[in-house]
Amino acid sequence: MQEREPSFETLAVHAGAEPDELTGAVAPPIYQTSTYAQDGVGKPRDGYEYARSQNPTRERLERAIAALEGGRHGFAFASGSAATAAIAELTGPGDEIVVGDDVYGGTYRYLERVRKPGAGITTTYVDLAAGPDALWEALSERTRLVWFETPTNPLLKLVDIAAMAETVARRATQGGRRALVVVDNTFASPANQRPLTLGADIVFHSATKYLGGHSDTILGVAVTSDDAVAERLRFLQNAMGAVPGPQDCFLVLRGLRTLHLRMERHTANARAICEWLQARDDVAWVSYPGFGGMVSFVPAATGRPPGERATAIAEATRLFTLAESLGGIESLIEVPAAMTHMSVAGSPLEVDPALVRLSVGIEGIDDLIADLANAFAAA
Repeated sequence: MQEREPSFETLAVHAGAEPDELTGAVAPPIYQTSTYAQDGVGKPRDGYEYARSQNPTRERLERAIAALEGGRHGFAFASGSAATAAIAELTGPGDEIVVGDDVYGGTYRYLERVRKPGAGITTTYVDLAAGPDALWEALSERTRLVWFETPTNPLLKLVDIAAMAETVARRATQGGRRALVVVDNTFASPANQRPLTLGADIVFHSATKYLGGHSDTILGVAVTSDDAVAERLRFLQNAMGAVPGPQDCFLVLRGLRTLHLRMERHTANARAICEWLQARDDVAWVSYPGFGGMVSFVPAATGRPPGERATAIAEATRLFTLAESLGGIESLIEVPAAMTHMSVAGSPLEVDPALVRLSVGIEGIDDLIADLANAFAAA
């Protein structure tokens, strides 16, 4: 009989969640241990020495996210920021990182205030949503990484991953090393796009968001099919020590099993809210990429400045919780300029103080729209 490749939905349910080899337990066990008994001096059992280096629960998660992203090597970190730090370590003195001009404030903060001064690298910020020509002009013989999000955060611009990867490859034919394409896939999730299949070299997530999906853990993951990159990331993961605990790995593994179902509902609700916002005269601008649960908008001035209205709307909702983060089953609302993106204030990446970002959850859509309507009325 011919074996067929499993669908994404089937992978989401089963990848990394095989019945326990020892007992047959259907729910993967949590190996809550710091170390392992060895069969002799320098003779670890099945390679297990110390839980910072190896943990069976973490390995399940790493296998699962690699399968979902279509890659060969998966890595779990203590947070999305820890994954960012490890990937940034792939650069060295004199290297350059070309970065999309709309990224998470924590990414900008790490690259500019930690990695850049500490390693002697340079960063160039480019509107990659404008197309491959913008990237072509930014690339140089010093470019080591091309780093971007799509959809971007918080403007929700789309970047053509395949076009970026092709541009990097084409530039490398003119001499010099080929830069690595790094894609933050947090907003889309592999349920909507798989950057490695489009030519990216590394994909990473704040798994705190859609992968975990329940706002109850902090965790980051990265995936690559490049063996040399994988070897370096594995070394950095162990040497830097920013690994997640087994309980957190278990929670993300559990979240992955419903990812495809949750993303369908996030998308349906976000589309409805986008249409509702676009139909309002007191909304100046709306951005929605067409998939996923993220919506951004700017209210129009109606007797008070847009920035004041943005704050008033965010503070008046009841079902939409005023909080940072995103991707959970519950709906969240925030004003990025004063919350998640304060670190880009005064920079070319500065966010409009009137911008409101919604993480649309899986509640009843009529209830969510009624909540927003009441908040708009109060603003």
